[in-house]
Amino acid sequence: MEKINITKIMELLPHRYPFLLVDRVESIEDGKIHAIKNVTFNEPQFTGHFPDSPIMPGVLMVEALAQVAGIYCFNKLLSPEDVHKKFMFFAKIDNVKFKNPVIPGDVMDMFVTLDAFNGTLLKTRGEVRVKDSLACSAELGLFLVDKEAMKVEK
Repeated sequence: MEKINITKIMELLPHRYPFLLVDRVESIEDGKIHAIKNVTFNEPQFTGHFPDSPIMPGVLMVEALAQVAGIYCFNKLLSPEDVHKKFMFFAKIDNVKFKNPVIPGDVMDMFVTLDAFNGTLLKTRGEVRVKDSLACSAELGLFLVDKEAMKVEK
């Protein structure tokens, strides 16, 4: 079981503070990945969501699952040369369920399973768990796009 630290994660993903939502990969194997995010009160979303009762926004849990799927794709499915030539975007988000709140001090255990990959579309299923309790689950479709095609002209 391979582990991936934050330095390697930042080599694989373009995200940075405050939007990098994966701290470490605990294991990555054929077809599945387990990563964690340590949730702290110092994160910017908690100033407004909600000041007297901070709760991790559901959309950020779904985004974190997508980032974990991206780490899997960039680590296991693409050649090292292609990693820095691609961006990943949401194609679809289905069957999202929120079961329990995530609060500062929690560790989000994120589990993503690969369902299919055709070279441009990645289909996955993911769960966020805190202490073995399900917080969020979703099915995600993610597009791989060439970075060159995404450049904005100035």
